[in-house]
Amino acid sequence: MSSPLEGSDVGGDDVSHGKIDIEHNGRGKTEEDGVPGETRGKSRADAESHEEPQITGINGFGFRGHEHVKEVEESPTDGDSRQYSSPGEVNYDSPEGSLLSPDDALSVQGSLPSSPTSSAFAARTSGSRPSPAPSLRPFDRRFKARLSSPMNSPRALSPAFLTNHSRQSSVSSQLLPEQVDTETSSAPWEVVRWTKLRKITGQLFSEMGKRNFGKPTCLSVSANIALGTSKGLILIFDYHQNLKSIIGPGTKAIEAGAITSLALSADHTTVAGGHYDGSIFTWDLAKPAKPFLQISPIASADSKGRVLDGHLPGVSVLHLGFLGTRHTALVSADSRGMAFSHLATRGLGAVARSVKTSRILGRYPDDNPQSSARPRKPSTVLAFSPLPLGNAEQATDTMGLVAMLTPYLLVIVSTTPIAQTQHKAPRPRELTAHGALSGCLAWFPSVTLKSKDVNLSENISKPKLAFCWSNILTILDIHEVEPSEPSDKDRPASFNFRPRSRWKAEEAIVAVQWLSRSVLGILTITQQLIILEDYSLRMTEKFDLLQKHIYHQDIFSSQLQSLVEQLDDEDPSMHGVVADAFYASFRAYKGRMFVLGHNEVSIGTLSNWADRLVALMEDGNFIGAIELATSYYNGDADRLTVGLPDDAPLRHSMVQEKLLGMISASLRYALGQNNKIEIDESREKQLEELATASFVACVSMGTIDFLFDEVYDFFAEGSAGGIFYEKLEPYVLEGQIRSIPPLIVKELITYFTSKGLEGRLEEMICHMDTPTMDLDQITTLCKRHNLFDALIYVWNQAMVDYITPLIDLLSLVGPTKDSTRVSNGHNAEQSSNVVSALKIFPYLSYTLTGRVYPTGQDLSDESASQAKAEIYFFIFSGKTITWPKQGGKPFLTHPESEEPSFPYLRLILELDAPSFLSVLNEAFEDNYLNGSTERMANGDTKVNHSDEQIFGLSINRQYIVSILLEIMSTNDFPSEDTIYLDMFIARNLPKFPQFILLSGTSLHRVLVGLCNFPSEDIADDCQLSVEYLLSQYRPSDIESLIPLFTQARFYRVLKSIHKADKQYAKLLQTCFDDHDNQETVFDCIEDCLRPRTALKRRQLQEVRSVIEGHAQELASINIEKTAATINTYAPDLHDVILGAVDTDPRAQFYYLRTILDHDSKAIDRQPSQTPTSQIYIEKYVQLMCEFDPSRVSEFLGFLQFGDLRLEEVLPAMEDGGVVDAAVVLMAREGQAKRAMERLTKHLGTLESVLLGLLSGQNSKADTSVNQDAMNEVLEALQKYSGVGIWLCQGQTKTMQTSKSQAKPSQQSSITYSAPALLSEEQLWLDLISAIVRITRNVSADLEPHVPPTSPKQPSAEFESASSNNSSSLIEPSQVGRSHSSSEQVTSSLRSLVQQTFTALLAATTTSSSNTRDSRARAIKSAHSPQQFPSLSFLRILRMFLAQASLSSPSLSDLRSVLASIFSAYAYEESLLALANRLLEKDLFVHVEEAAERRQRGWRPFGQSCEGCRKRVWGPGTGGGVWEAWRKRTAQEEEQRRRGNGKGRRRKGMDEAGENSRERGKAREISSELTADDGAGNSDSSGKGLNGKKQEDGLGPIVVFSCRHAFHQECLERLVPAEDNKDGGRDRNDGERIGEEPRFRCVVCR
Repeated sequence: MSSPLEGSDVGGDDVSHGKIDIEHNGRGKTEEDGVPGETRGKSRADAESHEEPQITGINGFGFRGHEHVKEVEESPTDGDSRQYSSPGEVNYDSPEGSLLSPDDALSVQGSLPSSPTSSAFAARTSGSRPSPAPSLRPFDRRFKARLSSPMNSPRALSPAFLTNHSRQSSVSSQLLPEQVDTETSSAPWEVVRWTKLRKITGQLFSEMGKRNFGKPTCLSVSANIALGTSKGLILIFDYHQNLKSIIGPGTKAIEAGAITSLALSADHTTVAGGHYDGSIFTWDLAKPAKPFLQISPIASADSKGRVLDGHLPGVSVLHLGFLGTRHTALVSADSRGMAFSHLATRGLGAVARSVKTSRILGRYPDDNPQSSARPRKPSTVLAFSPLPLGNAEQATDTMGLVAMLTPYLLVIVSTTPIAQTQHKAPRPRELTAHGALSGCLAWFPSVTLKSKDVNLSENISKPKLAFCWSNILTILDIHEVEPSEPSDKDRPASFNFRPRSRWKAEEAIVAVQWLSRSVLGILTITQQLIILEDYSLRMTEKFDLLQKHIYHQDIFSSQLQSLVEQLDDEDPSMHGVVADAFYASFRAYKGRMFVLGHNEVSIGTLSNWADRLVALMEDGNFIGAIELATSYYNGDADRLTVGLPDDAPLRHSMVQEKLLGMISASLRYALGQNNKIEIDESREKQLEELATASFVACVSMGTIDFLFDEVYDFFAEGSAGGIFYEKLEPYVLEGQIRSIPPLIVKELITYFTSKGLEGRLEEMICHMDTPTMDLDQITTLCKRHNLFDALIYVWNQAMVDYITPLIDLLSLVGPTKDSTRVSNGHNAEQSSNVVSALKIFPYLSYTLTGRVYPTGQDLSDESASQAKAEIYFFIFSGKTITWPKQGGKPFLTHPESEEPSFPYLRLILELDAPSFLSVLNEAFEDNYLNGSTERMANGDTKVNHSDEQIFGLSINRQYIVSILLEIMSTNDFPSEDTIYLDMFIARNLPKFPQFILLSGTSLHRVLVGLCNFPSEDIADDCQLSVEYLLSQYRPSDIESLIPLFTQARFYRVLKSIHKADKQYAKLLQTCFDDHDNQETVFDCIEDCLRPRTALKRRQLQEVRSVIEGHAQELASINIEKTAATINTYAPDLHDVILGAVDTDPRAQFYYLRTILDHDSKAIDRQPSQTPTSQIYIEKYVQLMCEFDPSRVSEFLGFLQFGDLRLEEVLPAMEDGGVVDAAVVLMAREGQAKRAMERLTKHLGTLESVLLGLLSGQNSKADTSVNQDAMNEVLEALQKYSGVGIWLCQGQTKTMQTSKSQAKPSQQSSITYSAPALLSEEQLWLDLISAIVRITRNVSADLEPHVPPTSPKQPSAEFESASSNNSSSLIEPSQVGRSHSSSEQVTSSLRSLVQQTFTALLAATTTSSSNTRDSRARAIKSAHSPQQFPSLSFLRILRMFLAQASLSSPSLSDLRSVLASIFSAYAYEESLLALANRLLEKDLFVHVEEAAERRQRGWRPFGQSCEGCRKRVWGPGTGGGVWEAWRKRTAQEEEQRRRGNGKGRRRKGMDEAGENSRERGKAREISSELTADDGAGNSDSSGKGLNGKKQEDGLGPIVVFSCRHAFHQECLERLVPAEDNKDGGRDRNDGERIGEEPRFRCVVCR
């Protein structure tokens, strides 16, 4: 029985009357449907469920939901931005925007190199230096019009250039008004509209429904809605939500348990249900009283008793489906991972039918694998689906393909004619680690397409499968493989399964359904619904369905528990949790999604584009609807999701009609005749947005006529024309709209002029097509408002007239010469007419270079040629012109007197000669002036050419230059103007030498004129022009011009002349004179004095004379660069330079540092002949003591003996306080005693300073200053004590060297008298005495301020000081703490004492190499104490104590110092002792471990000899081995009791080490030492029976490290004697008597 709703769709949201309204749209089959013979309906809201939209606002006007529209901030880009201010702020009448502006780019139409020399000239002049002085550079400028340059404007750009409209922001999120709708949970314009099925929900989830039917457990949808329950019943609802059938009561089905799976047949007439106990029942919906077919589980699970295949009893059927169109062919899968194919035969009834079941996946539990195989992994079927039939025939229709997803594999099986695996795919590696384990899949069949898909090659789509493991979704395409030979056509078809694309979600996917051929619905584990487009895999929408509480069950975790809880080493990607099953609660049919929740059943409709637009319009959001439709038209929105094709023409035809209708309806409602509402601020904003949306839509569709016919009429009639004009402006400026009807142009002009926006109007006019303009109106208006840019544009483009604009502009200046002159374009009292007249120069520049003024677009070649000819004719024809030709009158520049020659050229030059010459400089680059004469000579003339065109064909550069020279050479023009003509000629002559020919007299006059420039502002421009001209023309009397160049300070010109004439001395002199570029003097000196230069001796002498004459000036430029240059190229001039700066010691210092100090990084010096004269070095050291005293000592380290005289530099060192350098120098000169005296003197000075600071601190002076100074003094003490140690160590080394060469003393006994100290020892004594004196005095001064300490405190203080000697100074954080500061000072001074004594001990002690040598030297030292420096320390200490006893009344003053000294040595001794103990302990542990391992021996592999195969150890060995082992063990135990065990072990260890040095050396084990228990333990000593043979054995046993065992006798028999010589048997190699022989294993050899 067919359903009355077959072929219909679910739509709408009217549920109040218990039905879902469905209408057919008459479109028939669609590509999205995938079910043959079905039609797709267009959803529409029922009229009863909606009210008329409430559209209210301020003053009765508004759009509901409009206030939620997100305002798009239109921020134009920099390149297109335009900024306009109020009329009061900017004078748009001013032509200042059209004046000269810098532009480096050439603006010449078809520019080519004018002559072969022009490029060469550019190469020569490209390196010219920029002028350091201010410069006008008139010929480096390019004219620009105000409209062609980037303009700043706060006005928005054309909305068409903005970013694409976002449906999410404008519709989904912003347009949704706050509303309360208990049935429809989403706005009607959303992509998915959710509606609660109230009647079905009421019947299922009410208390009565739960009691009668049970809880819903699964859902299946086709033409009917089928729900299974926990009581084994199946409920069938139609789309009116009427309960049509209750299937199962009174039958065996209710005894089979809950419904766990459902399936509906392809023709919607049969339903199948899988039950909890493994049973399957099929029901005919027309006869639901009894089952159509029953498939019971098999009776026994035991393989012995099993005859048929089938589900096991008590195993739930989780998946179920029909194959093709048959009602008797099913496939199913259960929770144990088994799948079956069921085929029932035809019969007269259910009793007569027989079912054949075949297993297609999985194994029975009793089918255990072999014992050697690995245990079977737990498995289940996560997802399962047969391929449904589409409306296009495919080879797959008859194969019964079934896709199954397990935790490990995707398997596709064909069930017809036999079960056969077609494809397998493992899990992807990209799975998220530790994510939830889930699986789902969905087929989409082959369908016929209405239009060709860009992604497909034909109009029939192929079947495809979407399957998911966890968070990875894969699209699998199925392609039939064409047979290679005709004979193969009868064979079964073969298929190619190609994974096309893969998408990764953020979380696990639990369900997937095809909503259409190109759209997927994906449900994640957190109940997020994702709408995904196929091919692009772009997520278009995302919804949260958590509030729907989707029904889910924990089905798989018990089966897969061992899989997820146990770690599999071979599969580390397994998951730790199994997701619940959602597949039975989320279904899709014909673009609708059905969701089974815990408390309700919902339907989600995938809205198409038309539904969304209608919903927005009905909601009152006209603007949002227009914007969304525009995005649909442009393809910016999600086309596939809303049902629009990818094909642009087809999409345009579908959307355009509706979009135009929405615009008309919106305008009619907002601006209709019945809506005469005053436009306030709110209404104006709404109308602006409506106008913007309308403009964007019309421009996108290209319907400009509709824009001006329909849209403009509504705005004009609604008194909102200004809004339309404002929105029209950006489109005109961007060039999107160029043609405007004349009537609208007239209204546009009226609007902008009334607002005082003439500048913006002018800009718009210059971007419009002129044929639509009223020329009389526009020209009159432009003249009235001084809109000359627009006026020129109209004359040029509309009437192709280039002379009339010139006449209009020149008419503004009048005939009076004095009142119209504009000196260099910078007259502060310019009238408005003159300012407007200045627009003539950018106009001439644009036109003569082939561009449209003022837009800058290129003219066509024909138009450009005509324009240039007319302008050249007007300016250079030399006669008065009557214009216009028909009915015009002559244009006179001097109406009251006779017209001069070239009147218009004179008038332009009088207006602004520099600007006009700059225009010509641009025009000369145009190739229009190259071949005019040639064209005339070749007969390129026509009778119908006008006078202007004929003149234009004859114009050239030579003619223009000649006319300019003739006119401007008179007294009519001042030098301020003629200088620009000289610059113009000087620049263009080198570029076009073949086109411009001038006499030498004219060029000489040009050079003279350039030298007599009237203003310093153009001095550099004149010099640059001279350089240009001299590059092409060199006068014969160049020497006569040099005084002019010198007077004009053209130093670059002079340098080039002198260099060309090889006058190097004058060249260098010019470099000195050029104060703006004095650094070039060094390059000049380098070029002149380099070794391989071509200068003659006389020239070199002249150059050196110039250097000597400017020595002081050279040094003042850069003293370091001077030193490097002179040192490299003229070292004999050092005296001259130093003499020139004798009054500046600092300059001398830098000079000498550059040439002497090798570490100077001030300048990169080349290898040179560095002077080694003592005078320079001594002078440098003296200056260094003054300016850089910290580096004196370092510099002295680079010098050799004899480079300095001590008496010359010592006074400077003394004056500069460079004591360390003085000490170093004295020591190098052999005056060590004097050096120490000077050092101790300085230490005494530092002591006095420190005591003074301490006394100042006691008097409560500025503690921060005192402590900073105290830190500096302590640092100085640290530094100079180090210098003293260095001095003493150097002398001590010298003493040790001399003593090692002297003969030893012959004294026979130790003399304990106190002989006089050696000089080296005296140095140590002086240093120690000085440091100890400082420590004692300072400590005594601090003693009243130091708190009492314990007796152990000195040692602790010393340890603290010795731990960080260099960082014991007072830190800034200790300011203000007197006790802490005093302790720090004391600690710092005691650390100096400790350092000094430590250095003394290190210098006077010699380390011994071994114990016996040390002992021998100790014996010798008793007889010759002076030979060993270790006694020197005792003499120094004895003398120090003797002196201390004389200077102090008692030794108590030195107690703390001496305690620190001895504590230091005790501390060092304890460290050494501890280190020795650690080393000995570590060594003992390793040696003991090695010995223990040696004692263990090696356990042989077997119990037999590898040679004779007789048993050598273990049970059954015989031969008295057991008794011998017992006897040996008893002996060892006895020795151990006597205390000899330790020595025995050591002996065994030594012998084991000797006998096992390499792999082949073995340890002998006596046969009597063989273990009794087979453990193989060998003798601890490694000794056998010394080679003696046992009575009933074969003698000792040899065990190798490779664990092979031999009798020694067998081994000797197997191994030749010569092979054992290198094993230790050769006595000549030092073998000891009694050493055991060594062997190599014959098995491993």
